[in-house]
Amino acid sequence: MFNLFKSAPKNYQDLDGKAFKTAFTQAGKTELLDVRTSGEFASGTIPGAKNLDVMSSGFATAIAQLDKDKEYFVFCRSGNRSGTACKQLAALGLKAYNLKGGVGAWPR
Repeated sequence: MFNLFKSAPKNYQDLDGKAFKTAFTQAGKTELLDVRTSGEFASGTIPGAKNLDVMSSGFATAIAQLDKDKEYFVFCRSGNRSGTACKQLAALGLKAYNLKGGVGAWPR
């Protein structure tokens, strides 16, 4: 009959640290997005990352202005907020990848 609990398919991809880094370094036009707060960003991030706080009031406006020709590699502390951000990016037609496990999963 009806499946009331059926969830929509994910429109972005979760990648573990190694796969995320490999895909990021091999893709053409990319951008690395740290979606943590500015304080978390200031305490340390992946080199080259841009800070766009997913919890800020301006996040939706900021992502609406992103280049649709790029692929976005998104991370936060644990992978939860970046999953939320990826969902919003994908809803706008942007290609997004979530770093499963967060910034600590980035290979050194």
